[in-house]
Amino acid sequence: MRNFNLTLSQTAMEEAQRRLVKVVILMVVLIQCGVAQQQVPLNSSIERSALIGLRSSLGLRGKDWPIKADPCLNWNGVRCQNGSVVEINVTGLRRTRLGRVNPSFAVDSLANLPLLQSFNASGFSLPGPIPDWFGMRLNALRVLDLRFCSVLGPIPSSLGNLGTLNYLYLSDNSLTGIVSPALGQLSELLVLDLSQNTLTGSMPSGFESLGKLTRLDLSSNFLSGSIPAGLGNLSSLQYLNLANNSFSSPIPGPLGGLSQLEDLDLSMNSLSGSLPVELGGLRSLRRMDIGDNVLEGPLPDGLLMNLSLNVNAPAAVFNLSNNQLYGALNLSSLRKFRAADLSGNYFQGKVLDAGQANATLDRNCLQMITDQRSSEDCRRFYAEKGLDFDNFGAPEPTQPPLREPDSKTNKKLIYIMVGLFGGIGFVVLLVCVMVLILRTCDKGTANQGVTADVGPVPEGDSPSLPKDPVYMTGLGESFTYEQMLQFTGDFSEANLIKHGHSGDLFRGVLVGGIPVVVKRVDLRSFKKESFMIELEFFSKVSHTRLVPVLGHCLEHESEKLLVYKDMPYGDLANSLHRVIRSEDDNFQSLDWITRLKIATGAAEALAYLHHECNPPLIHRDVQASSILLDDKFEVRLGSLSEVHAQDGDSHQNALTRFLRKPQISEQGPSGSSSATCAYDIYCFGKVLLELVTGKLGISKSDDVTTKECLEQMLPYISTYDKELVTKIVDPSLIVDEDLFEEVWAMAIVARSCLNPKPSRRPPMKYILKALENPLKVVREESSSSARLRTMSSRRSWSSAFFGSWRHSSSEGAAIPGHTGINGLRQSGRVNSHGSGGQDFSTSHKRLSNEIFPEPVEIQDLESQDEH
Repeated sequence: MRNFNLTLSQTAMEEAQRRLVKVVILMVVLIQCGVAQQQVPLNSSIERSALIGLRSSLGLRGKDWPIKADPCLNWNGVRCQNGSVVEINVTGLRRTRLGRVNPSFAVDSLANLPLLQSFNASGFSLPGPIPDWFGMRLNALRVLDLRFCSVLGPIPSSLGNLGTLNYLYLSDNSLTGIVSPALGQLSELLVLDLSQNTLTGSMPSGFESLGKLTRLDLSSNFLSGSIPAGLGNLSSLQYLNLANNSFSSPIPGPLGGLSQLEDLDLSMNSLSGSLPVELGGLRSLRRMDIGDNVLEGPLPDGLLMNLSLNVNAPAAVFNLSNNQLYGALNLSSLRKFRAADLSGNYFQGKVLDAGQANATLDRNCLQMITDQRSSEDCRRFYAEKGLDFDNFGAPEPTQPPLREPDSKTNKKLIYIMVGLFGGIGFVVLLVCVMVLILRTCDKGTANQGVTADVGPVPEGDSPSLPKDPVYMTGLGESFTYEQMLQFTGDFSEANLIKHGHSGDLFRGVLVGGIPVVVKRVDLRSFKKESFMIELEFFSKVSHTRLVPVLGHCLEHESEKLLVYKDMPYGDLANSLHRVIRSEDDNFQSLDWITRLKIATGAAEALAYLHHECNPPLIHRDVQASSILLDDKFEVRLGSLSEVHAQDGDSHQNALTRFLRKPQISEQGPSGSSSATCAYDIYCFGKVLLELVTGKLGISKSDDVTTKECLEQMLPYISTYDKELVTKIVDPSLIVDEDLFEEVWAMAIVARSCLNPKPSRRPPMKYILKALENPLKVVREESSSSARLRTMSSRRSWSSAFFGSWRHSSSEGAAIPGHTGINGLRQSGRVNSHGSGGQDFSTSHKRLSNEIFPEPVEIQDLESQDEH
């Protein structure tokens, strides 16, 4: 019996071993079949020709795509299935030296790859528009990844024909125009990322039909209008980012129906109204950022309580900062969240346990909490709303009941009032008498000075100056009208330089042969206010970068005259390309060193007006013809008749009162008539663009012409691709590698100045610092790859010149590298450039220390802010 059992066990073991061997053999066969299937060479001559054409048009190196090897077996980034190409990934590949000279979006060969499912060029420069045939020929495409590719132009509506597309990444480019409504036809789409472009218009309502969408990112564009309520129908949506746009109107309540949503970012818009209580239905929410809007009203009852019931509440963070929310605040629900930021609102009442609620509550109107708003600010806010303010718990001051004044008190009061007003009247009368006396004395002195030494003048000689000339501070000597006629040859046509917008300019010669420029202001033809502004300006302000005033003549009632130092090289408009031989119209252009010197000098003048004058002064007429050049090409800023004190300044000195008289509306890119430093910076950006491109007229063109010009030029200015700028650089410039980087840097600075959002234009003092150190704008000493070089140069540029500006900005932008209590302001990017497209970018918004959206980078073409 024992032998029988032993025999049975041996038989069973042998059977098990045989089965195990069969399984192993089967697995080996399957693996070999799979490997054999993957290693099938390309079997289509058409597709091979298409790949070779793509290799040539993109300028790829033979090291990555060897021409004699089989593409399916040996080409990096090419994947085949059954002998046909199904995936192309050029991320990380490098161009040949010739291919880097003139890169473009040259991928026409892709049209001959009918089974192509994935095209990933993330981080590979493809300057140019997306071909319209993409949506007609690539019918099998599932993944299209063009992040950081310097793509230009609009999104073609033909992309709506890609019925199998699952992933569409077009972020961090220079896409313009509207968001194509045709994208709403992509019924199989899972991820749509159009962030960090310059898209305008409203958000298409057709997006509500993208039922399978899990991620939608339209952040950091210039989209406006309302947020479509139909987004609440996207039941699969997990990530929604519409931050850093210009959306207005209330937040639609149906968004609360997105039960799968984990991340909601609506920050940095102009959303108004109250918080919809329906947002409490976001049961999966981990992060909600609605900061930096204009929301108002109390927190809805039950909103935070309902949100605290979701499964992710212990890890959730919320940001409602920098709005206009008010009323009492109940922190009991906040304890269930990881962190919440309610700062910068107008909540009031007692808070006893703020520390236990993980909440940031500064800049509110709360009791028993530090760093709150002033009582005056809070009281004014609640008064405007018609609401009661608790005055931080302090009782309102009350006045005791007034007693009936007796007759003695009345008499004393009358005596006091009579004495008081009588004294004031006497002082006023005395002051008036003194003013009249002083004016009479001044007129007598002036008349004596003018007539003291004006006798017969020998024929052919210039009249001599008065022995005792009258001086006005900053306005030089006082000349007689007869002297001015002598200086200018009776204002002859031969001496006429031009008819300016504030007066006619004439050449003149003072005694001793000193050349000057005389401006004659005929008050019957020109506005008196403009002349008074310039006169008052020069009497109060002096700087080496302003055009020197040598004298004046104010004695004529209808004509006023100012004498300026002559500028041998005229203005920048005439000197950038000046004629050196009139007989053959031979031009000589300014070299790069001189152009950079001129840009720095003009920036120094504007920085003085903006940052050293009190109140800040706005030039309002910055263009090439306003930048005058002396014999050493040193800048002297002219055209100062439109100078204006910055709106909203509280200073009330004499200059302010003169400069704040009603002025003509200046035309900025947003059509605003208010004067701010940002308007000067925008105009200065156009001047910089003229210096880079050599194309005159940009700085004096109107809004329509400017927009057309900028739309043609700005897409070629990118911090990611230095070679792009060669397409717009003045061909007459001869520069080496170092100087070319300075040209690139000035172009980047110009683009920052031309941001259509005034709040994102850098202050002039930082622009001056950038122009004084242009190589720091684009260089970073240590880098390990091209991608790192571009990122580090951006970070060097922004941190070196714009870090302190952003740090002190009141626009609600994030502080670089600062995550606060909850990381709501993320300043870095996490990118995946892998093939297949499933590893999508987790960028939430533009780097907070960037000064413009890349590649507008340094701007913006936003519902518009004020200038």
